[in-house]
Amino acid sequence: MSKHFHKELEKIKKRILSLGAIVEDRVRLSIRAIETRDAGIAKKIIDGDYEIDEMEVEIEEECLKILALHQPVAVDLRFLATVIKINSDLERIADETVNIARGVKYLSKTKHPFDFDFDFSEMVDKTQFMLKRSLDALINLDKDVAFKVCILDDEVDKINGEVHRLVKQAIKKTPEQGEHLVNLLLISRHLERIADHATNIAEEVIYLIEGDIVRHENF
Repeated sequence: MSKHFHKELEKIKKRILSLGAIVEDRVRLSIRAIETRDAGIAKKIIDGDYEIDEMEVEIEEECLKILALHQPVAVDLRFLATVIKINSDLERIADETVNIARGVKYLSKTKHPFDFDFDFSEMVDKTQFMLKRSLDALINLDKDVAFKVCILDDEVDKINGEVHRLVKQAIKKTPEQGEHLVNLLLISRHLERIADHATNIAEEVIYLIEGDIVRHENF
């Protein structure tokens, strides 16, 4: 392949890593919004979502253009296929931060105390760590780090299941607080989905390095 082709691939790599950094920052903001119940932070996340949508479309169009013009094979084809999938996962992670922000906006409006709340600190730490490490695996093409991210997904799923159990109990005791409780459950679900997408990214990195599709395997 020509030098021009490889420059285009390098440009794509820089753009997907840039998108990853922006999405990682949105996740940090959404976590801060959960911790502080700050409607201002939530609004910033919601208002900025269009930027990520635009970047996602531009990256996909660039990948498709390269595929059409150069018809790459082997590793180069695998790289572009991986970028397209990771690009989609990053955009969906950003969508989940918007969903979290909407939940936080509701919670920020409620002034009276509730009988039940949930400490999301362990869940957000694990979710944030998984996203960071999946992007590290992409940057460094490190399959070992990618495998470790996949293993962590079960831990976040377990916490989400515990939130579901506790919220279900709380709704039975205080059904009049149902809207508040459902918002807590939804925040947990959105965090769990971010962890799922981080796992998808890690699995795509493994595919890029090894050529093996591992997304249906048990880790």
